[in-house]
Amino acid sequence: MNSNFHSIDIKTWPRSQYFYYFTKMLPTGFNLNAEIDVTAAYYALKKQNRKFFPAYLFLTTKLINKEPYFKIAYQNEQLGYYEVLNPSYACFHEDDQTMSNMWTVYDEDFNTFYNNYIEDQKQYGKNHGILAKPEMPPANSFMVGVIPWISFKSYSPIPFGFGEINNFFPILEAGKFYEKDNKLLMPVSMTVHHAIADGYQVSAFFNALQVEMNHPENWMNS
Repeated sequence: MNSNFHSIDIKTWPRSQYFYYFTKMLPTGFNLNAEIDVTAAYYALKKQNRKFFPAYLFLTTKLINKEPYFKIAYQNEQLGYYEVLNPSYACFHEDDQTMSNMWTVYDEDFNTFYNNYIEDQKQYGKNHGILAKPEMPPANSFMVGVIPWISFKSYSPIPFGFGEINNFFPILEAGKFYEKDNKLLMPVSMTVHHAIADGYQVSAFFNALQVEMNHPENWMNS
């Protein structure tokens, strides 16, 4: 697993003033939601008898990993960014309606990542408690999930500013699919710390996610 960390020189970093302002003077996070057309990806996966959720994990993690500003954290009090983030997500237990945290090592190859996910589910998916795996999620993991029982127009996790923050990773949450104009749409929410990103960066993420969902042939057979 790649856990390489690169330091940021705060004196030369173009976003240094914004980082200071939104962490020291006005700590702020914001949330944006978008409707993503998943029709092409969903049916391409279904044709191969594959699950949609690990594909969603793969694509969101792939796009997060393309941008250093989404991977910013502190390591030993040094600000920097990880080369790679891994998805940390919830496993739902039907028997008692509880959830356990799971994480899967990211790989740039979809088939490899998909197999990593399936193997994690086989080994740890039935484990109850806060953690499904015996070890804690790595420091370079970010929260991503789905609430498959409901569609939503807005989703807001706990606000920033409670306790000491050691990373500035986005939080992603998707909702239940719904049909509209012969399309299968999925609501997706991203919550970010304003210190590391603005509306432009989040909008670019959603636009890129839509492109990936439109062209599953570009990543399913990689």
